[in-house]
This record gives sequence, structure tokens and C-alpha cells, in this order.
Amino acid sequence: MEKLKERILQDGKCYEGGILKVDSFINHMIDPTLMMDIAKEFVRIFGHLPINKIVTVEASGIAPAIFVSYITQKPLVFVKKKKPSTMDDSYVSVVHSFTKNRDYTMLISKKFLTADDHILFIDDFLAYGNAAKGIMDLCKQAGATIEAMGFIIEKAFQNGGDFLRSEGIRYEALATVNSLDNCKINLK
Repeated sequence: MEKLKERILQDGKCYEGGILKVDSFINHMIDPTLMMDIAKEFVRIFGHLPINKIVTVEASGIAPAIFVSYITQKPLVFVKKKKPSTMDDSYVSVVHSFTKNRDYTMLISKKFLTADDHILFIDDFLAYGNAAKGIMDLCKQAGATIEAMGFIIEKAFQNGGDFLRSEGIRYEALATVNSLDNCKINLK
């Protein structure tokens, strides 16, 4: 995904503490052409797997996941961070957000995640792997199978990928940031 890498180098902003801001094209204002290209790449990589559901976490994962859902014609379920009054029975997991530096609750309705599901998890970033850990926990509770995880950007220096590999989770990142030392974006 050279186009993605070029865009990260051109428009990405680095902040202290290992934060990469890509809000001008991925997770605040969205470049729909780039997002469709990202989705097509995820489908190229994972399209052969027996996936029956796409899963993401609100809010930044919704954009890439909905494009993947559209292309594959598989339903998209997004994990909520606050329990709506209309949600009856749900699986719950508590995870820590690196970017926001706080814990939050992840919830998914038991009717939308079952033991029959083979999921593809799509998200914008893989850093420490906390959202992925939450998804793994929710899938374990439901008896669902994680076929793979796809991330737009992996921050390799924060070791989420090491964790996923140690757990035997298949994942792909379309761009990998090796470091943000001295606020310089160093891509693989």
C-alpha cells in the first residue's frame, strides 16, 4: 500500500508519547478513495478465509470496516463503548485505550456474536493490541472464531503485533511504523 504510506508521510503528524495523528484522511476526515483502496487490499489478503462477519470497534474502525463489509457483502457489527438502553444481553470486556489513556468497556450483543461466527476484525491502528485483546475476549465468551485481524497502521514499537503472534492470531497491517523517535515517522 504505497499510496497509504505516502499519505502517512505527507499528512501524518507525530506527537510525544508515540502518537501518530492521521485524522485528515483516516479517522476524523476520511478520504473515501483511499479507504476503498484499503478495503480492497484487506479483501485481497483475507477474502479466501471462511468469514461470515466483519467486526470493528466504534468509532475509528467503522470507516474501513464498512468498506470491507460492502465489498464482501458480509454483515458488519461494531462493538460499542457504551451500553445503549436498548441492548438487552451482551458480552462485555474492559480494555485500556492508549490514545485516550483510560479504560473503557466494550460491549457486543449476544445475538450479533455467536459460536457460529467466523470473524474478520478490522481497525485503524494496532499499537499495544488492547482493542484486539478485547475482541479476543468477546469472541472467547461467545465461542466465535477469529479468522484474522486487519489494521490500517501498526506501530511495531508498541508490541501489539508481538502479542498477536504469540497468541497465534493471523493479522496484517497495511503500513508499519517502526518508530516515531524525535517525532520523525519511520515506516517499514
